[in-house]
Amino acid sequence: MSDAAHYNFTPASAYQLNRCLYLLKSDPGYCERFAADPAAAMTELDLSADERAALSPLDRDALVARGAHPYLVFMASLRLRMAADSGSLEYF
Repeated sequence: MSDAAHYNFTPASAYQLNRCLYLLKSDPGYCERFAADPAAAMTELDLSADERAALSPLDRDALVARGAHPYLVFMASLRLRMAADSGSLEYF
């Protein structure tokens, strides 16, 4: 058995990035603003240029490499897809 951790905690430096993903997942108003105009929605948060580039469009690998929590990346992507085509996925 390996002593290596199977999960690396997100770094504090990625707080704003994870906050953005959390808002996409949990705040329908922010998700709608982001879907309509990602650049404008991201100005509400203190995100780096690299983080902005990875968020629009959502680049899972780039986001995780920058410290994003994989669950938040998945859920934010799902919510954005639901916002784009509300009939394609059941709301949960």
